[in-house]
Amino acid sequence: MNEAKLRAWLTLYFTPRLGAKGLQKLLAKAAPEELLAWDELQLRATGLTAAQVGFLQRPKLEYIEQCLTWLVQSPSHHIVTLDDPHYPPLLAQVPAPPPLLFVKGALASLSSPQVAMVGSRHATIDGLQNAHYFARALAESGLTVTSGLALGVDGHAHDGALQYGGTSVAVLGCGLNTIYPSRHKQLAARIEQQGALVSEFHPAILPKAANFPRRNRIISGLSLGVLVVEATEKSGSLITARYAAEQGRDVFALPGSIHSPQAKGCNQLIKQGACLIQTVEDIVNEIETLRSWSTQYRPVIETNQAIEKEAKEKLPFADLLANVGREVTPVDILAQRTNIPVQDVMMQLLELELLGHVVAVSGGYIRKGRG
Repeated sequence: MNEAKLRAWLTLYFTPRLGAKGLQKLLAKAAPEELLAWDELQLRATGLTAAQVGFLQRPKLEYIEQCLTWLVQSPSHHIVTLDDPHYPPLLAQVPAPPPLLFVKGALASLSSPQVAMVGSRHATIDGLQNAHYFARALAESGLTVTSGLALGVDGHAHDGALQYGGTSVAVLGCGLNTIYPSRHKQLAARIEQQGALVSEFHPAILPKAANFPRRNRIISGLSLGVLVVEATEKSGSLITARYAAEQGRDVFALPGSIHSPQAKGCNQLIKQGACLIQTVEDIVNEIETLRSWSTQYRPVIETNQAIEKEAKEKLPFADLLANVGREVTPVDILAQRTNIPVQDVMMQLLELELLGHVVAVSGGYIRKGRG
């Protein structure tokens, strides 16, 4: 992504009280660079407040510069926007997906088939052993293990996958400049080498209680399913399970003793319809269809040579294709953005689909591969 486009995305990202839903509404009207070129009357007509319009016309450049500085500090640092072909396709399908992801590590791991593992920070010995065992078994099955880097089940899940040599993704409730809890710094470094650290927060944001339930929707959104290993009745892991159910993901739970407080949350999930898990095959068999879809639509991380080659190729209907991203875009919106009659847009989309550049989905079209 060129710097001007990224600056435009960052400006929208930092707009006060805009949020993911507000940003989605704006993006349905125009691309970020176009929005920043609008005058005050045009921006106010979208429903933005005076403060938001003022920010868009006079953004706080120091915030943007901090992110750009962080981006060039290491080759493993990435900022992925919602229209980027490397944005995780499963996460793009959830309601109000995060507009930006800050990533340390391998971008490809974000789009690999993932199973989230969550559970108590104060897990029993059996719970920790189960987390480690199931994470290793999932890694052996070719699945990425995703969790929240917390103490207890999260940490043992990450470690189990990494010890096998598998891939793990950690979603943080703070910026990537801070590893929380601090005792997991070495674990975080291993995850960066064998997977990725991910956050929707500015790299300098410190841990805050309200951020952790919010990051749970990303943990479930990245994943084909969520396995709850141990949880009390009021565990934060149940928030992740609820998000998973709302996002149409599978929810799995390990059963436990009716006398154990740490098992009450899992047992309750099973009563509510979660899949009772005894072996890793129980998980793999359930998610096989979604796993195939995830692999099919996993974006390719190209070499510089491949990118240069593509840049020289003249893609068909470039104006239309430039307006189709990872987010589902309806035909009428594409016609509005490109000033092309709806009937012509439909004909061009059909040809682009036959050429493998776009995919028709419920509600419109999304870009396929690198498009």
